[in-house]
Amino acid sequence: MSDSILHECGIALVRLRKPLSYYIEKYGPAYGMNKMYILMEKQHNRGQDGAGIANIKIDQEPGFRYISRYRSMKSQPVASLFKKIGKRYKKAQKAGKEKFRDEKWLKQHVPFAGELWLGHLRYGTHGFNSIENVHPFLRQNNWRSRNLVMAGNFNMTNVDELFSKLVDLGQHPKEKVDTITVMEKIGHFLDEEVQFQFEKYKDQFTNKEVSDIIENEIDLARILKRACKDFDGGYTMAGLIGSGSSFVVRDPNGIRPAYYYADEEVVVVASEKPAIKTAFNIDYSQIEEVKPGHALIITKSGEFAQHAILPVSEKKSCSFERIYFSRGNDPDIYRERKKLGKLLVPQVLKSINFDLKNTIFSYIPNTAETAFYGMMAEVENYLIRRQTDVIVDGKPSVDSLEDILSFRPRVEKIVIKDAKLRTFITDDDQRDELVAHVYDTTYEVVKRDKDTLVVIDDSIVRGTTLEKSILTLLDRLGPKKIVVVSSAPQIRFPDCYGIDMSRMGDFVAFRAVIQLLKEQGKDYLLGEVYEQCLRALADNEPVNHVTRLYEQFTYEEISDKITDIVRPVGMKADLQIVFQTVENLHKAIPNHTGDWYFTGNYPTPGGMLVANKSYINYMEGRLVRAY
Repeated sequence: MSDSILHECGIALVRLRKPLSYYIEKYGPAYGMNKMYILMEKQHNRGQDGAGIANIKIDQEPGFRYISRYRSMKSQPVASLFKKIGKRYKKAQKAGKEKFRDEKWLKQHVPFAGELWLGHLRYGTHGFNSIENVHPFLRQNNWRSRNLVMAGNFNMTNVDELFSKLVDLGQHPKEKVDTITVMEKIGHFLDEEVQFQFEKYKDQFTNKEVSDIIENEIDLARILKRACKDFDGGYTMAGLIGSGSSFVVRDPNGIRPAYYYADEEVVVVASEKPAIKTAFNIDYSQIEEVKPGHALIITKSGEFAQHAILPVSEKKSCSFERIYFSRGNDPDIYRERKKLGKLLVPQVLKSINFDLKNTIFSYIPNTAETAFYGMMAEVENYLIRRQTDVIVDGKPSVDSLEDILSFRPRVEKIVIKDAKLRTFITDDDQRDELVAHVYDTTYEVVKRDKDTLVVIDDSIVRGTTLEKSILTLLDRLGPKKIVVVSSAPQIRFPDCYGIDMSRMGDFVAFRAVIQLLKEQGKDYLLGEVYEQCLRALADNEPVNHVTRLYEQFTYEEISDKITDIVRPVGMKADLQIVFQTVENLHKAIPNHTGDWYFTGNYPTPGGMLVANKSYINYMEGRLVRAY
């Protein structure tokens, strides 16, 4: 992606199902640590603001610490975490080989030597970047079964409502942020469950015996059903109970991803399938999806099952995640991205007037590369069909038979990205200064004033990098025309489910619509829609009124205006921006239909309200998030 946007978070959970001595004997004392490191490192594309890890030792004796947690905001947070943990292991190893391989001694003297692991990679979509915002979060209590460790990939659209419910319950939350709010809500019902169990058994057993019973009989499904019923958002949330049970719960629309693998030794959950495959060397067919509206619950004894927590809604898992955020070595995502490129070819051929001889194809690194392969494969198919028309069907051609048979499309690596410069680590004021230096070009392969350059990107959000850097660099090569192709449709609406794209005015498609409205004398609609959004917010009406503005213009009209906006001053070459259609998006990614970025069709009522609020913020000149 040429434009920089913050990513989303990632999670990893590992439950060792056998006694720790089994793993020490078979794999060595660091088995759990090594697996967690691979799971987190293979998802580091999801975390730049920080990373955290927690570990629970099941059935630890009283008097010894049983919950360990480290968090880091260093430049390489995952590596720094495991370097720190590794030092503790090495220090313990010096005590002697036999001690280091003794389960009881290891659990009593070495942090992160337990059976239950939870890791988190953070991209901050809300709040300041401080160590206090890095997951996992910890809710502590002197009863093991009341301790709660939580981490997640999520964002709630109704934090104010959830916060008020906590206050009504008699709590006094220290912050009004979704992570704290969610943890305290689940924690409240965890406390009630423990108290319910205590009252049930207190007259029959000693307090210690009751405590042991509770740890084994705690009903996490009931807790989550009560806690999650008011949530509005996209979420995959993972939690560890201090006594050793754990869960991963997913929103009813399946907006945010979660996958798991289980065998007789482990249960493992992650945000991406390739991380699980790599860590455990298994086939993709062995990895299953946590169902929307369900929780994967792992008991203290290591048994696991999926439980229905919320009524399942229409599945709307995020398509934009498939286009850009997730790793492309997932075979399904790889095929989807190739098809996105393939489906663009008719528009591309039209944009170059079918003049393949004088066209160079390339891509904007790095995530657009797979869509580029799909586009070029379809261009080859077009040439084969053309050869068939001339040779088999005898259709006329201005080219000789030899030229037709020998022609191959011209492919060059035109755009080069400097991996050491990363625009997303800077704020908005600094970004424009840096984007001009992130990319470079390959010289002396373009025929000046004759060639057309076709470059594909996976998506265009703000258009900043195109305007400030890429188009200027490409224009210096002297092409007759530049065609920039987006494998994603026009991004028109904000996200509110965990990706930092919440300000309407940031989107180049929205800016294009504003300009078109003003040019065609329809800017009165801006005020009308503003009033509609205000009423919708006041009445809690889940209708996205901003779609009315986009409905005034055709898809091509908006694309043409985007072309005008991103065109740098003084650019000599002709320019055209080509976007994927929403119809073709659904053809390429049929099983992940969450397309609210492109259509405004949010899967939850809170999403509709966030879209209206984002527009209100734009009209009022407020440069803040809409949730």
